[in-house]
Amino acid sequence: MLSAQEKVSIVNELRQEWPLSRLLIVAGLPRSTFYYHVKRLAAPDRYQSARALVLKIYHQHKGRYGYRRIRLACRNEGVLLNGKTVRKLMKELGISSLIRVKKYRSYKGEQGRICDNLLKRQFDAERPNEKWVTDVTEFKVNGKKLYLSPIMDLYNGEIIAYNLATRPLPSMVQTMLTDALKQLPKDEHPILHSDQGWQYQMSRWQRWLKDSGIVQSMSRRGNCLDNAVIESFFGTLKSECYYLNEYKNVDDLKRDIIGYIEYYNQLRIKEKLSGLSPVQYRLSQAA
Repeated sequence: MLSAQEKVSIVNELRQEWPLSRLLIVAGLPRSTFYYHVKRLAAPDRYQSARALVLKIYHQHKGRYGYRRIRLACRNEGVLLNGKTVRKLMKELGISSLIRVKKYRSYKGEQGRICDNLLKRQFDAERPNEKWVTDVTEFKVNGKKLYLSPIMDLYNGEIIAYNLATRPLPSMVQTMLTDALKQLPKDEHPILHSDQGWQYQMSRWQRWLKDSGIVQSMSRRGNCLDNAVIESFFGTLKSECYYLNEYKNVDDLKRDIIGYIEYYNQLRIKEKLSGLSPVQYRLSQAA
């Protein structure tokens, strides 16, 4: 069924060939409604530039942004729009954010008890390098597997170190930890929280942390919410990168993950961070 505006557009095109009164009867349009919409159509489009900006931001982020992040990105460009207006413009443009269609399932080892849950779901941090979280997740490509092991700083959600490997060996988490320690000031001793995966139960892992002055914390058994922030990151990574593409081999996926993490840190804005990306927020607070 045609909307009133669509009917008006059709009538307006045919009025040079047919009497307006007859066209309005056929279309079922009151004369007042017709002239109201004609006036609107003739008026300047107040959202023309905003509409172009919304579309540019949408494509710049490969369709990953919904109306909330697009509103924040517009604000960062000096264009103030409310959420309702952004939703309306997106609808007019025929665009929508990507839908998360699959749930995250992290890679788990045998579970035991090594140390207490010191984080206790307190996911906010007042300064960089106060609280870190880590986990391992698995990807599959044509029967082969790729594992990602990142460390996230809860201060700004930045992935400060990560490692990709085709086998979840102890060296995978050791390399990740080594990279994280390279940028850690000597006088700082963050909590590093993980689940009860086998990698984090190893005596060598505990020794690495102790020797580095890092405090170990682990989720309670079978309680994924204790490490919800890193699991949320895995879900975002997979829905905005992994699930959207078909990969021929592990190397192609690896390149995409590396590129996505760079994008996530440098460009992907968050409302929690005042509309800035993790790196932008960290730099703004240090200034």
